[in-house]
Amino acid sequence: METGEEALQRLEYDRFSLIILDIMLPGIDGFTVCEKIRKMDMRVPILILSARSEEGDRITGLSAGADDYLMKPFNLNEFLLRVQGMLKRSAWYRPEPIEEGYRFGDSDVFLLSYHAKTPQGEIDLTELEVKMLAFFFRNEGKAVSRADLLETVWGYSADTETRTLDNFIVRLRRYFEPDPSHPVHFQTVRGIGYRFIREQKRPQEGSQDP
Repeated sequence: METGEEALQRLEYDRFSLIILDIMLPGIDGFTVCEKIRKMDMRVPILILSARSEEGDRITGLSAGADDYLMKPFNLNEFLLRVQGMLKRSAWYRPEPIEEGYRFGDSDVFLLSYHAKTPQGEIDLTELEVKMLAFFFRNEGKAVSRADLLETVWGYSADTETRTLDNFIVRLRRYFEPDPSHPVHFQTVRGIGYRFIREQKRPQEGSQDP
């Protein structure tokens, strides 16, 4: 990704194990991108790279939410060791799922520990994924509007036009549906939004998928 805007857009619907961020970016600068990433995901490790050697820049980067700051030019071995260390530490502070899981279909979701067991294997969930799943679980069986989802999960205004929500629904179906092209849990409700069904059953009248 070449711009900060592009990176933020990708983060709305994709997950990353680690983010390497340059300060000098076209458009918004890396410090601003770092701050926005932290609002979206408190857990993803962020390494800032910069040719600027001023101590103030390093402090600014760490204050913005970066986990580490490396100045250019740098030694490749040092860079790889820092990346390895950050990935290791992120695994350490990722808690084990000790709370009771929310089970539906063949999946168990642990909202407190940002973790899920699915037919495709075990996955770590992002902050936004957890917020969306929690919203669906609270409204099980109800048709919820796109506007409610956008306002509750993202804080967007009801009239916002975005494909972010659709991309998230596609991702949840890929994680949890036996057949993502014929969803039984995360159903589309024509003209309204979506409905979460815990038990597998045929889509209710008014539903249209995918």
